Amino acid sequence: MSKLGNLGARLHRGEISYDFVGKRKIWYGVSILITITASLGLAVRGLNMGIEFQGGAVFTTPTGMSTSVAQAEEYANEASGHQSVVQKLGNGSLRIQIAGIDTGKSDQIKQDLAKDLNLDPEKLAADLVGPSWGEQIANKAWEGLAIFMVLVVIYLAIAFEWRMAVAALIALIHDITITTGIYALVGFEVTPGTVIGLLTILGYSLYDTVVVFDSLKEQTKDITKQTRFTYSDIANRSINGTLVRSINTTVVALLPVAGLLFIGGGFLGAGTLNDISLSLFVGLAAGAYSSIFIATPLVADLKEREPAMRALRKRVLAKRAQATTEDDLAEARSDGDDATPAVVGPRNQPASRNRGRGRTPGKRR
Repeated sequence: MSKLGNLGARLHRGEISYDFVGKRKIWYGVSILITITASLGLAVRGLNMGIEFQGGAVFTTPTGMSTSVAQAEEYANEASGHQSVVQKLGNGSLRIQIAGIDTGKSDQIKQDLAKDLNLDPEKLAADLVGPSWGEQIANKAWEGLAIFMVLVVIYLAIAFEWRMAVAALIALIHDITITTGIYALVGFEVTPGTVIGLLTILGYSLYDTVVVFDSLKEQTKDITKQTRFTYSDIANRSINGTLVRSINTTVVALLPVAGLLFIGGGFLGAGTLNDISLSLFVGLAAGAYSSIFIATPLVADLKEREPAMRALRKRVLAKRAQATTEDDLAEARSDGDDATPAVVGPRNQPASRNRGRGRTPGKRR
C-alpha cells in the first residue's frame, strides 16, 4: 500500500487525526481575510465584463496578417476611443474586440480600422453585440445562479438538515466571492465561459461537502446514546476520514485545469482559455478548502448550540474528567507500591524485648 493510501486508511480508522474543528477559529479568520481582499478587489477594480455582457463589436482580419498585436490594439483604441482586446489566432488572423461601443458607430470604426490595417473594409469581418442583449445575458446568468442556490438549500435541507444547508450555502458564497474577487484583481475578462466555470466549481464544491456531510450524518445517528464523543469530535472524525479522498479528487481535477490555464493560456497564448480555466482553477481550490475548513466546522458550531448537544458535551467532558482522575489515582498507587515502606515498632524487634528482661533466648537457669 502506498504511503498516501496507508495515511488515508489510518485517518479513516481514527488512529491519527488533525483537529480541524477545534482550530476552526483560525480557518474562519483566514477565510474572512481572503474574502475581504476579494471584496476590496471587486469594489476598487470591478469586473472586466466581456463583450457578451456590455455589448460592442468583434472584428476579425484575414489570415496572414503582418501587423503585431500591440500595433493592432493601438489602431483599435484610436479608431473607437475605447479600450480594445486583440488576440492573434492560430491561423494568423487577428481578433479585435471592442466592448461598450454603440453599434451605430461600428461602421465608421470598421472603416477607420481597415484603413490603418491596410485592408479592404469588406475583408474585415464584423460581429456586433447590442447592449440590451448583453444585459439580458447578464440577468439570465444571475437568475441561473440564484436558482442553483435555492435548489441546493432545498435539497440539503431535505436530505440532511437545515444546519447543513446553511453551512453549505455559506461555503458556496465563500467560493463565489473568492473566485470573482480574483477575477477582479487579475483583470481577466468575464465571459459566458466564466459563468459556466462558476457553475461547474459550485457543483464540485457541493459534491465534496456532501461527501463529508453524508459521513457525518451516518456517524451521528445515535449520538446522544453514548458518552464517548461530542458532536464536534465526530465532525472532526468525518473530515479526517474523507480527507485523503478530497485531496485526491482535488488534485486530479486541478491538473488538467492547470494545463489549460498555465500552458494553454499562458505559454501557448490561447487567451480564450483563460476565462473558463481561471474560474475552474480558483474555484476548485476554494471549494476543496471550504468543504474541509468552513462547511463542516460551521455545522459543528450550529449543532453544539442545541440543548441536547450541550447536555451531551457536559456528560462527555464529565466522564473524561472522571477517567483522568481515576488514572491519576491509579498511577499514584502504582508509584506507592514500588517503594518499600520503613515500618518500625516493637513487633519488628523481638530480641530487644528479650534482652530487656535480662534473658538469653533458648536458655534456662
